[in-house]
Amino acid sequence: MVDIFERLEKNSGGPIGQYMQLSHGYFSFPKLEGELGPHMNFRGKPVLNWSLNNYLGLANHPEVRKADAEGAAEFGMAAPMGARMMSGQTKYHEQLERELAEFVGKEDAFLLNFGYQGMISIIDCLLTPRDVVVYDAECHACIIDGLRMHKGKRFVYAHNNEESLRLQLRHATELAEEQRGGVLVITEGVFGMKGDLGFLDVIVNAKKDFNFRLLVDDAHGFGTMGPQGRGTAAHFGCPDGVDVLFNTFAKSMAGIGAFVCGPRWLINLFRYNMRSQLYAKSLPMPMVIGALKRLELIRNHPEYQEKLWEITRAIQKGFTDNGFEIGVTKSPVTPVYMKGGVAEGTNLIVDLRENYGIFCSIVVYPVIPKGEIILRIIPTAAHTLEDVERTIEAFKAVREKFDAGVYASMPIPMKADPEFKIR
Repeated sequence: MVDIFERLEKNSGGPIGQYMQLSHGYFSFPKLEGELGPHMNFRGKPVLNWSLNNYLGLANHPEVRKADAEGAAEFGMAAPMGARMMSGQTKYHEQLERELAEFVGKEDAFLLNFGYQGMISIIDCLLTPRDVVVYDAECHACIIDGLRMHKGKRFVYAHNNEESLRLQLRHATELAEEQRGGVLVITEGVFGMKGDLGFLDVIVNAKKDFNFRLLVDDAHGFGTMGPQGRGTAAHFGCPDGVDVLFNTFAKSMAGIGAFVCGPRWLINLFRYNMRSQLYAKSLPMPMVIGALKRLELIRNHPEYQEKLWEITRAIQKGFTDNGFEIGVTKSPVTPVYMKGGVAEGTNLIVDLRENYGIFCSIVVYPVIPKGEIILRIIPTAAHTLEDVERTIEAFKAVREKFDAGVYASMPIPMKADPEFKIR
């Protein structure tokens, strides 16, 4: 017999954590300090930060900070105590749900404590083993984990590929008819790694030929896409074609929590059947009060979304005009693609942070295939055009070193937190 701990300890890092001795505290689990925004401190040095999903710049908005503080002062972090169904219901939770539903054009909404947990629970609540799922190959991990719990069949279609979608819909329809089940299609509004949009208009149009329901995770689209930031479905002009809409507070709302929208009968079904909410404490009052203020600002200040897109267009144009590859992004998410190994990528990012004061996220193998590097830039309304110009110049400088082989000739840097110990 194998001892579980002995087995786990032999490979305690897993595919990503195997590098923790080199990466912890620098490439992974970095500690950014100071007020949330474009200018923060990293390891005692000021950096220009492009690694926050604070799209609309609300994290440190004075009215948001005031609402958060007043909510905590009046109610404390404990209120309300208990799950929503038992003792955690308040008029403020109900008000936030009504306002969110109205904003995105749905009949009703249900608050969720966390986005990741919420999506898993939505999928679990919607499906029986007889139902069949068709989903995009590049769906977020929360969707994949939700599907792992599904005891029925699922088909994956090639990312944003209409021919593949229709092929999988035919397979799913045939199987669902045999099993007397239904078909659910799942995709994202904005894909958070590449920044491209889920082709929601194409999927909705396929309803003319296939019988299915559509669940959309629009975490990166809420507040950034469409008129007044109402989301990616609004951007495509097909909000009514999305049957179940999921959004998180962790991006444009600069908070914690999430919500799911749809017809009122379905939302009531979620209220009484989503196990992750039935058996979990209600979203704390300061977060609810703060979310109401954030939503008010998004509704009443379209200039935040306009500023976000001004910065987005400027930095994306700066990259493309200078020969950088940013792929197929149609959103603020801005990946900069390079070809190289782990050593080259890590040395480049150290140079960017230590010598140019630019902080952005890096993605390398095993998250993406060997030989590929992604430097992920997240523009926000809090950035300035001067920030953009400085960043483009820094990227040009490190690319010159990259192309000259400077980083490839260096060993992988030892930048881990010196206090982090691995047995």
